[in-house]
Amino acid sequence: MTVLKGHGVEKIPWNGVLISVQPRIRLGRSFDQRAHTYLGYTLRVRGRIEREDREFLLGVGEGAHAKHHFRAGDTVSGDALPVADPRLETAEFYKASNLKVSEREVEEETEPPPWRGIPPPLAVYRERGHRRLAARTYEGKCTSCMWGCEMAVEMIIDQWNPSKRRYRTETFCYGPRSCLFYHSGPTRKVPGRHGMSYTEEDWIDDEATAHRGPDE
Repeated sequence: MTVLKGHGVEKIPWNGVLISVQPRIRLGRSFDQRAHTYLGYTLRVRGRIEREDREFLLGVGEGAHAKHHFRAGDTVSGDALPVADPRLETAEFYKASNLKVSEREVEEETEPPPWRGIPPPLAVYRERGHRRLAARTYEGKCTSCMWGCEMAVEMIIDQWNPSKRRYRTETFCYGPRSCLFYHSGPTRKVPGRHGMSYTEEDWIDDEATAHRGPDE
């Protein structure tokens, strides 16, 4: 239970085993324009939080990942806060502190996909570019892969009235173009003013990843 203390909020202790570590990126859309905000990493944890045993998503900053080199199989603990605006985050908790990796599991190497190990710096994701990934494929095959990413999406519906916004989540793949699990799913539509919409066609993904070979 979150406990109020004066003007602040007491952080919630948590602990568990990391199921995956993926980039934590927010996507802003305005009709045919898009912009990414690189926030850090999302830890998918199977453990205990708020006196409950369950699976949960926790956002950490890039500095924390650079220090601890999080990867699937790590046993980790710390304190965190509930996110202030769930529309802007796919994680449930963030602003983690007192982070400790108490145990690091030595995993046997398995043939990818999925790709596991220590995710690279966010600059690598930015340079690689992404393709849209079907939500069903992400949920079924890609939640443990370091190249998978579920983004919180904030859409400005009317450029002349930026207060008109909508929110959703979208899934993307930063992995090799030859991945056997990959499935793009349907094209995505972005709503605009006066009932208009923009369809993000396949060439956007092709252009974003054209600098990479099929196995890169």
